[in-house]
Amino acid sequence: MSDLRELLFFYADSGADEALGEEPVNRLASKKPPARVRQAAPADGEREAPAQARPTTPARAVTDEPVPTPAAIPDERQTERARELARTAGSLEELRALLADFDGCNLKFTAKNLAFSDGDPTADVMFVGEAPGRDEDLQGLPFVGRSGKLLDRMLAAIGLDRGKAYIANVIPWRPPGNRTPTPLETEICRPFIERQIELAAPKVLVTLGGPSAKALLRTQEGILRMRGSWRTHTTASGIEIPAMPTLHPAYLLRNPAHKRLAWRDFLALKLKLQELRDSP
Repeated sequence: MSDLRELLFFYADSGADEALGEEPVNRLASKKPPARVRQAAPADGEREAPAQARPTTPARAVTDEPVPTPAAIPDERQTERARELARTAGSLEELRALLADFDGCNLKFTAKNLAFSDGDPTADVMFVGEAPGRDEDLQGLPFVGRSGKLLDRMLAAIGLDRGKAYIANVIPWRPPGNRTPTPLETEICRPFIERQIELAAPKVLVTLGGPSAKALLRTQEGILRMRGSWRTHTTASGIEIPAMPTLHPAYLLRNPAHKRLAWRDFLALKLKLQELRDSP
């Protein structure tokens, strides 16, 4: 039964969600030509009835109903298109508008809202997670569910809040069922978050979780090995931003014993921000 369910999900994700006939068709069965029926010739003196005109199919009525947009198939062309569009954004508002109109990522068609950002885009520190969850999808804001509440407490512990930080995700649309985004979906969205970081120009970047760190720091190291050590995120224009990879709040909710590790990372963040403010 589980195999059948997975097969049906595969068909639905592939767009095969409509039956083409009432009965299944055995395409392997041999097809016999239909037998020809010989008609009797008309009797003498009888006139053959005139053939009736073939009924015509009425033309489809033209309506103003919108035609549903098919889900995009992610490929390399969409990745290149995303790069070109992201480069054209001159402000965060323009970037948000471009993302709202972008149809090159299939996640857009299953999400309810675009979760672009939250907080102050002029803040010294920017936090970037992986993708929105259910609560984020409903509200159109990143980190507003259980993970967001824990992040708020972590920020408060070092004297910050959402009004003093800028928050976003690598992927701005919720994957169906909170599944892990595919590598190609991440690649399609990567140019937009990189441009978002470049436009916000934070003094410090914090990547929340392994997927965010791997996407923005161009590494394949595990998050437990990366966390706690300062790395560098380089923008397309060559600006280097100090980056701290740390554990995602959702991971900490599942593994509370590792909160002490994240606390060390946030203390290091607090010291870094203080150093940047004190430097001339």
